[in-house]
Amino acid sequence: MDKLRAGAAAFGAAGAFFLLYPVLRPYSDETTVDGLRIMGTSAWVAAHLLAVGGFLLASLGLLALSRSRAAAVTMAGAVLTSVYYGLETFGLYAIGLRATEQPDPALLELVDAVRYHPAGITIFGVGLAVLAVGAVMAAIELKSRAAIPYALGFVLFLPQFFTAPPIRMAHGLLLLVGCWLIARELWQRRA
Repeated sequence: MDKLRAGAAAFGAAGAFFLLYPVLRPYSDETTVDGLRIMGTSAWVAAHLLAVGGFLLASLGLLALSRSRAAAVTMAGAVLTSVYYGLETFGLYAIGLRATEQPDPALLELVDAVRYHPAGITIFGVGLAVLAVGAVMAAIELKSRAAIPYALGFVLFLPQFFTAPPIRMAHGLLLLVGCWLIARELWQRRA
């Protein structure tokens, strides 16, 4: 498989992963003990792993571009962001399991301790900012308007966390479209 075709495949899969992440992620009032139970589900873990997969696949897809600085920047952002996603995914999964077995309001404090640990939340914020910079760089390197939805999706990644589930799902759709447009662009460059 040549480099452009591999890049197109990586972006195609990344787009699907970015849509499936918010669609499959269970939602509830996470400020209640009952709401914590969703974190102890396989859907919680699977959805978050799809996001990590999307970050990594988009990074790998950019390697199809010759001498891409965007690929290096995006990979750095993906690694930083994935560190936090791992922490949140598996740390909150364990808390969610405990909430299912032994409901205890003190578990809510543990969720905040995991999510808002100063180093963790800083790594997450920096990682998402670096991903956004990498996506804008990729749009510039591609010299194609088709890359604008992709760049916009990453610029909006952090703000979408503060919205309702339907908006988060729409954001996933934006990233699907953005990734698939880049996949098409890479595929056509090979022709």
